[in-house]
Amino acid sequence: NQKIIAIDKKDLPLFCPSQKENLFSSHPRVFLDITKTGTVSCPYCGARYKLNKLTPCAFVAKGM
Repeated sequence: NQKIIAIDKKDLPLFCPSQKENLFSSHPRVFLDITKTGTVSCPYCGARYKLNKLTPCAFVAKGM
């Protein structure tokens, strides 16, 4: 049972392993497309990612 890693738009493009992980003991870097469905799993290690949704207030504040 792996935890789901929350991703913000500032974290895109998403890749696994992240820069925070020890690259010595990990798999090759793979870029993951999370924008279509909002969730994605790494094909190498099975890490699960979920894209945080923007609140409607963010668009209203910018006049969109």
